[in-house]
Amino acid sequence: MSHKLPFVMEKPTIILATSNGVGMGHLARASAIAHALKEYANPIIVSMAGGIAEVPEFMGIRCEYIPGRDRLWMSREKWDAYLRDRLLALVDETGARVLSFDGVVPYPGVIAAKFGHPELSLVWVRRGLWQKKPQRFVLGLQSKMMDHIVEPGDIARAYDFGPTAKRGDATLTSPVSLFQKSDAFSRDEARQLLGLDLNRPAVLVQLGTGDSDVNEKMTAALSGLLGWKDLQVILTKQPLDKDGNSLAPAGLDIRVVRYFPLARVLRAFDAAICATGYNGVHELLPAQVPTVFVSNIRGTDDQEARAKWCNDFGFAIRADQADLADITAKVRSLQDPQLRMKLSEKCSELPNPTGGVEIAKILYELAIAKEPIRPSRITYLRLTIQEHINRGMRHVVYMGLRRLVLIYRTIRPHKIEQVTRQAPPIWGDQQTAKEIHSLIKGEQRFEHLISGASEKYKVRRAEIAKAAYGDLTEAIERT
Repeated sequence: MSHKLPFVMEKPTIILATSNGVGMGHLARASAIAHALKEYANPIIVSMAGGIAEVPEFMGIRCEYIPGRDRLWMSREKWDAYLRDRLLALVDETGARVLSFDGVVPYPGVIAAKFGHPELSLVWVRRGLWQKKPQRFVLGLQSKMMDHIVEPGDIARAYDFGPTAKRGDATLTSPVSLFQKSDAFSRDEARQLLGLDLNRPAVLVQLGTGDSDVNEKMTAALSGLLGWKDLQVILTKQPLDKDGNSLAPAGLDIRVVRYFPLARVLRAFDAAICATGYNGVHELLPAQVPTVFVSNIRGTDDQEARAKWCNDFGFAIRADQADLADITAKVRSLQDPQLRMKLSEKCSELPNPTGGVEIAKILYELAIAKEPIRPSRITYLRLTIQEHINRGMRHVVYMGLRRLVLIYRTIRPHKIEQVTRQAPPIWGDQQTAKEIHSLIKGEQRFEHLISGASEKYKVRRAEIAKAAYGDLTEAIERT
């Protein structure tokens, strides 16, 4: 007797969309879920984060870059419609039944896409540990718009006292992480891939640069590494300020490496200094890397709560992000091999982060379900009205601030780092990180196409671009 599989034979398509957050957390979670989905579904990632450039080449997952509204490639009013139409066009092209969104605020365009397609299920992958920021005021309405809400687990969930902590509308999973013991490289393998000396200590530093206070934290952290004999200091980008000046003190062997996903080579490092984002914590600690966490207090993520939990329970060391001397001192403590061994052994108690597999199964079950759940259009209308009210309130404040800024900039002009060329966008289905990165960071608008796009899809995308950019748009070149 033959046994039929309890699922459809043709793999369903599932679209995983992410916002452009402060760090790589949204995109890293989507990548982990997509990796788990590859076995029994066709995952597609669309993201406003520049890091998406790494995904197609190194993970074998089809992707599209969508410019965020912060790129200012079009007006905000046009961007909402542009995002909606981009998502709907991709749904029509691929036959996707499920669209998941990982981000703090589900954009109006994401929610509108749900109502634009009768068979599309919308899932919000909503991380916990929110700070009490203004976004919490529309949390209830946004949640009601979803077919399903998933909360990726957080090892520090016991310290979550934010607006999502006591809501009962989400399915809680284990933490999501791109680090998996089963496919992570050994210490020597990882070092060979990164081009590191096998016999010298190596420390990974992931703090970011930008505003003056962030730069000061980077310098304070790097200063704590001085005196560590034969140390290799590894960063993913040069530690420079906006004027090109080095943030690193003299005497350190600084090396810049690029590898995606970095989670697979974490065993190369004897220690790490990192912001306390979801991504960093749930990769470094399961990899048993002794870590000092220096929180980034921007954004919605309550990194300080996560850092305190890790410190209080002995899994990592928390540096006071507001005290540069404390940052230097806590980083210097990592030079003690006994402390590093203690932290690493404590991290061995953590369970494997299996949330990516769990969420993949949830999305798959929704993809093969006969009928998606539909919240009422009245709820959608209420959310839209609330969004416009919020915009109006913000607009009044912004008007006053903008006048002050204009006066300030008249006295001290702002250095323009990137200008969008008023020219037709560049079209392409590039798949390598180098090609996609250069186009995303370039001066000209970039319209990224999924690999293997049909002619019908290209025509529709040209229409969407024309609505967004006007007469600057030219038709996609046929090859």
